Amino acid sequence: MQDNKNLSEIKIEDQKIIQNKELNILEALIPVVILMMLLAYNIFYAGGEWLGEYSNQFILLMGGVVASIVGFFNKVNIKTMLLEVWENLKSVFIPIMILFLVGALAGTWLISGIIPAMVYYGLQVLSPSIFLPASVVIAAIISVATGSSWTTSATVGIALVGIGTALGIPSGMIAGAVISGAYFGDKMSPLSDTTNLAPAMAGTDIFTHIRYMTLTTVPTILITILVFTIISLNIETTGSADVSGLLHTINETFHISIYLFIVPLVVIVLILLKTKPLIALGIGVVLAGIFAVIFQGDILDMLPGTNSYKTVINSIFFDTHIATDNDKLNELFSAGGMKGMLWTIYLIICAMFFGGIMDAIGALARITNGLLKIATSIFGLFASTVISCIGLNAIASDQYLAIVIPGKMFKKAFHDKGLAPENLSRSLEDSGTVTSVLIPWNTCGAYQSGVLGVGVHEYFIYAIFNWLSPIMTLTFAAFSIKIKQLVKK
Repeated sequence: MQDNKNLSEIKIEDQKIIQNKELNILEALIPVVILMMLLAYNIFYAGGEWLGEYSNQFILLMGGVVASIVGFFNKVNIKTMLLEVWENLKSVFIPIMILFLVGALAGTWLISGIIPAMVYYGLQVLSPSIFLPASVVIAAIISVATGSSWTTSATVGIALVGIGTALGIPSGMIAGAVISGAYFGDKMSPLSDTTNLAPAMAGTDIFTHIRYMTLTTVPTILITILVFTIISLNIETTGSADVSGLLHTINETFHISIYLFIVPLVVIVLILLKTKPLIALGIGVVLAGIFAVIFQGDILDMLPGTNSYKTVINSIFFDTHIATDNDKLNELFSAGGMKGMLWTIYLIICAMFFGGIMDAIGALARITNGLLKIATSIFGLFASTVISCIGLNAIASDQYLAIVIPGKMFKKAFHDKGLAPENLSRSLEDSGTVTSVLIPWNTCGAYQSGVLGVGVHEYFIYAIFNWLSPIMTLTFAAFSIKIKQLVKK
């Protein structure tokens, strides 16, 4: 889930799928193939820097240009394409604002001592032997309660990455554990917009959908926790031996107090009360700035700025680095503010450009229809749905489109096969919701990578719940396990 919208704000009835009879499947795939080739070259041969720091962004723009050329040859005018791009950009306005606030939150929570306090107390509670499975469970609980994987990562996720890094656990493992737990909650919480969206697209109700999802989701999360438990018991860490030194350094650098937890608790309570994320996170930034002045006067004097007020403002917008006598903590106690979120925001904007052009020329619908034609068996229908959802997460770069388009396209096919609609809604969530975070240029992948400070390529293999979910749903389909049939009246 991108942000804690309610269902009315999703405007399901306004979602449209653009068909283009002039476009054939090969033409629809041209921009996709070129995009994948360019991205593969950039990642595997150019070290991600083929066109500079913003290589992926430029490649997405190039893919959009190729798609527009295909559109011109298939009688799609520029106005139609630009309008669809604009609609896509409007859909990510709130997530972009949230990203800016998350950057501000990271800066102010650092200088106020909130993040250091979380690390300080967390080091004393979470040992390496239980850290990874505990991170999955903690993230899952918060995500179920809030209905938002984005909020979970921006609050407890950041803290867990900090604590785990201090313990010497690889950041990719920690991020994978956090994301696994966060997306479990995103799937299962009735407060989640994707959990509302999937059954609405499939034609069932939310609670039937959630009950049916437990059949695949519970085994998947249990396997995830088991794997992380095994990893934790066998991992070699460097942090356990020098935790006392880390604690001493944190205590000497910051004024650590239990009262600092008032700010994150206020933010979590506001989210539980269904306060809009922009307001909840904004209040978290303001409170953190006030707490910085109250608790961390020495830190504010040490940082650039003519007075405390300007130092707090700098932490909101620009880089903040707090020096300690421990190199590991120096890296941890750095934040980029809103400026640090620009790479991620540019990536989202460019992804929306590519996805908007692909939608406008009818390529998304053509590709999905192509998959539908080859789904002759029940397993083939499930497999086509999963492939369509994952493919649209990569092509359209948007989690919602990866649910809406296959949901509309495959709804009749599931009915014609005599399958209950919850089969479709579960497949949409098992493959559309959770795999979005595994794609670097998808809005979810870009967000989680930017917030947690860990590249998608680093956490991909450890986001066990996310890549195991579509495998689980296909396994159930292949062996006809709990595949609910339509009830004949």
